[in-house]
Amino acid sequence: MSMRTALAPPPRTDWEPPVRSSRVESGRLARARARQRRRRATAVCVLLGAALLVGVDLLRGGPDPAPTRPVASTPMATESPEPAASPSPAAPSPSAEPEPVYQMAGEFPSSGPGTWTYAKSQGGVLGTAGSIKRFRVAAEKNVAEEELDVFTSLVDETLGDARSWIAGRQYRLQRVPTGASYQFTIYLATGETTRKLCGAGGMDTRMNGVSYTSCRLPGRVVINLNRWRMSVPDYVNGKIDLHDYRQYVINHEVGHELGRFHEGCPGNGKPAPVMQQQTYGLKGCTANAWPYVGGKRYTGPPVA
Repeated sequence: MSMRTALAPPPRTDWEPPVRSSRVESGRLARARARQRRRRATAVCVLLGAALLVGVDLLRGGPDPAPTRPVASTPMATESPEPAASPSPAAPSPSAEPEPVYQMAGEFPSSGPGTWTYAKSQGGVLGTAGSIKRFRVAAEKNVAEEELDVFTSLVDETLGDARSWIAGRQYRLQRVPTGASYQFTIYLATGETTRKLCGAGGMDTRMNGVSYTSCRLPGRVVINLNRWRMSVPDYVNGKIDLHDYRQYVINHEVGHELGRFHEGCPGNGKPAPVMQQQTYGLKGCTANAWPYVGGKRYTGPPVA
């Protein structure tokens, strides 16, 4: 009997991996997908958080600014949560403007001691060219201190106006207090003191026995308190404010101090030159308080 070599049986070609149950497979797939979804969600959250931080930083534009001092402001009006049930009543129409003052009411002294209270402050330089002429302002001692304040303020306002004497650019003007060097003084004097001062210089300020006009003496511009308070008929009848007359009389008398002489009305209906004696009447002209009109020196015919 011959010996035969034992051979291994041939491999099976029909082998397949064992089939798992569909229930087990489905559970594992579900868990894997859930883990994948969680990882994706975590990644998205991280990205969104980073983007948010970058956006906030861009909006802030860097470090916070240093705190600033609070500034007062007008409170903002708040809106009503609901519209009003009925329309609001109409606002009352503004009342008519008060009538201009043509004469001051109330009593004031007609005479005084002839001594003076001076404005204490120093004013600014009025004008842009020319040598400076310095002046003081004073009121008689029995004239109220409030009247001196008003007088001083109006002198500054009038002489500093672009239509006043500084428009000629020949000189500048400055009010100075007592103790400073000066060229002239502007006085607000009671009627009787005005009469005495002007009379000493050869001028009669009376009309119908009462001191009426103002005057100028060398270095002294004297404004009559009677006219300062009561104006003149032509200014009142023409509905020109007392403020305008006061500016006229300041410019007129200071004009004399600056070397100007009297002028007449240049024609019916035309503005009166400031050097016209408007206190005695306008003579057909219209009231005018200024030496410069329309940027030009305005004059009338000379009066002897």
